[in-house]
Amino acid sequence: MNLKGRSFLTLLDYTKEEILYLINLSEKFKKLKKDGVVHKYLEGKNIVLLFEKASTRTRCSFEVAGNDLGMGVTFLDSASSQMGKKESIEDTAVVLGKLYDGIEYRGFDQELVAKLAEYSNVPVWNGLTDDYHPTQMIGDLLTIKEHFSYLENLNFVYIGDGRNNVANSLMIACSKVGLNYTCITPESLFPDAKLVETCRNIASEKSTITITSDPNKAEGANIIYTDVWVSMGEPEEVWDERIKLLKPYQVNANLMNMADPNCIFMHCLPSFHDTDTTIGKDIYDKYGIPAMEVTDEVFRSEKSLVFTEAENRMHTIKAIMYASLSDKNIL
Repeated sequence: MNLKGRSFLTLLDYTKEEILYLINLSEKFKKLKKDGVVHKYLEGKNIVLLFEKASTRTRCSFEVAGNDLGMGVTFLDSASSQMGKKESIEDTAVVLGKLYDGIEYRGFDQELVAKLAEYSNVPVWNGLTDDYHPTQMIGDLLTIKEHFSYLENLNFVYIGDGRNNVANSLMIACSKVGLNYTCITPESLFPDAKLVETCRNIASEKSTITITSDPNKAEGANIIYTDVWVSMGEPEEVWDERIKLLKPYQVNANLMNMADPNCIFMHCLPSFHDTDTTIGKDIYDKYGIPAMEVTDEVFRSEKSLVFTEAENRMHTIKAIMYASLSDKNIL
């Protein structure tokens, strides 16, 4: 398997075999990290991280992964770059491609990250756009594989806003590697019909893609996954509408009891499971609900793998960068 020079913009661009290779490579890097083995395999290379949207896990994962691999890492937020303001995306991409060996972008427009890949002539990694969150997916799949030891034919249930970047990417990921994907969401938040058709064609007879508004379809789930009800960059005014729409779709003990007894809970974080955040407290003061997409009881339960999932972001991002910058197979 040789992925050198490949950008990582969406899992639609990757085959099942390539995705499984990245998961296996992530396992290798996780073991090296746990065993304290130095692995500066990309020493002498440099990468730049472009962040138009703030982040904790994505930024830290890329920085630690880059440093562990021996690379120089430059961070640029929207206030530190002229991209799209005084300099075009194309010109920025060309310049960065001459200075760096790889570029990470986290922001809004999927077209922008695609342009960076087109004009920079170096691998570009999508740290999140409004459409997709592919690096999160490899971390999620690694977490599932670690827990169950396999992926195919597990029943994966996503419940919440069915149109957001995480839901889109989970549907793609499940269709690629053979998990049965069920998206439980209000009809007004159903995912894009073309993307659903694309994923069903990918899944074919290997697995199923189900879109429903019925929370009872969580019955028998092996994995239950949710995300925040209002995504980063959306206006505050939508909270009222989303809470009314999605309150019946909260992950709570009743929902988890519908699932398989060995079901796990996952969330890409951050999560509003209590009132210990400014937004969580504001929502409680205004609407009287102490938790939103998941209750604190479920979030902190033994079934919750959210913090393992968060750690795995770093190991999988390391694998993605290594695979696209080196042709040496360490497996």
